[in-house]
Amino acid sequence: MENVTFNVGDEKLRGHLFKPEKSNGQSPALVFTGPYTGVKEQVTGIYAERLAAEGFVGLAFDHRNFGESDGQIRQHEEPQKKLDDLAAAVAYLSSLDAVDKNRIGAVGICLGGSYALRFAGFDPRVKALANVGAAYTGFPPANEKDAAAKTEWLAGYADELNNLAKGTPGTIPAVTDDADEPAGMPGQEPFDYYGTKRSYSPHWQNAVTRLSSYNLASFDSVVATQHLQNTPSLVVHGTVDAFCSPENAQRAYDMMVGKKQLEWIETTNHIELYDSKSHVDQAINHVSGWMRAHL
Repeated sequence: MENVTFNVGDEKLRGHLFKPEKSNGQSPALVFTGPYTGVKEQVTGIYAERLAAEGFVGLAFDHRNFGESDGQIRQHEEPQKKLDDLAAAVAYLSSLDAVDKNRIGAVGICLGGSYALRFAGFDPRVKALANVGAAYTGFPPANEKDAAAKTEWLAGYADELNNLAKGTPGTIPAVTDDADEPAGMPGQEPFDYYGTKRSYSPHWQNAVTRLSSYNLASFDSVVATQHLQNTPSLVVHGTVDAFCSPENAQRAYDMMVGKKQLEWIETTNHIELYDSKSHVDQAINHVSGWMRAHL
């Protein structure tokens, strides 16, 4: 593993680069984007390291505002900037002598699945996509009642939008073990991962801006399902998942055009696909096989 730095505009992004132990010339490469508030030492680093052992150069990095990367508003989710980060990451990979720039894929895990999907659908440099336990933002409300409820919910962020303009957005914990307390990811399951040494990273912070949820609510990832004609797409998802619903994974898959494949992994919760060896082993087998076939 190599510590690397690359730029997006004037800001520096810091990542971990994993290379195959054995390589005959240039290798295919994968860029990773991962869970809400996550950093490179956690889920994306696990997947990048495992897939490097399968023959892929892997780049796990901290998006702007998180971890060791730059960013003026810390712990703030900014969808468009995350897409710009991914574009810069692919440019960085393309510049490496060890990488075949015509064989670069994107892997999204959890929330990163929304970003990987949107990115892969519109960036011709991405030749294949794989999403694991992904969230899919942008589905329209099911009915008028749901639409009205979402509109009312969005209206509650007026004060926070004013605070953002002043450069002082409010924050809440990223996780709490009390499902009734305000948090980016309330409840025992996310706390069992992020709130314990199970996911320890010196660069992860238990905080997220209140406006991060607002920004995600307005981010349309599923529009990209209609732009995958030339991007073979794999969906890997758990059968039981209270945070990234299997139903939405199926809906997103059904909407995808072009060559595609859906693989189900028997799970009891969402975070098993983060670090449970038996579950990650299965996901790695699916992703490596797909990328080997299409890169």
